[in-house]
Amino acid sequence: MIFYLHQKKFYGVKIVVYLRLYFNDIMPVRIALNMLVVTVAMLFCAESSAQDKGYDVFNPISKYLAKGDADRLSAWFSDNLEVTIFSTSNDTSRNQARQIMKSFFKSYTPRSFEISHKAGRSNMKYALGTLNAGGEMFLVTIFVNLRGEAYKIQHLKIERID
Repeated sequence: MIFYLHQKKFYGVKIVVYLRLYFNDIMPVRIALNMLVVTVAMLFCAESSAQDKGYDVFNPISKYLAKGDADRLSAWFSDNLEVTIFSTSNDTSRNQARQIMKSFFKSYTPRSFEISHKAGRSNMKYALGTLNAGGEMFLVTIFVNLRGEAYKIQHLKIERID
């Protein structure tokens, strides 16, 4: 007996998983079904951890910070987030945060952004980076949370490096 278990595109590759079970006197049906349940559970756990290891949420965010693209950066904002610039903290909506970042990028035109440290768990991550903008250096801290199926920025902090 052959069971069709799962079909998914994983990084552009179509993966189809089949499970073949042989029923005879040695292996009762109950044991075979238990093995099927355990196999399916293992496949889903392995798949989610593989996606987590293979995808870095900070790559596109870094790109938009380096370019000074507040519109594209705001696509990564949570509906409500905290934006801190030079020790002035604001709990804002996505649109307000976009305007704050546009204003910052207008005053300090970005030249480069480089992440120096990343850490976190599967549902919550943070990164520290250095932004070279307007002839000055800034320390940027980015906190992201998993919202549904996507990571969203919860807190963006920019501080001047003296």
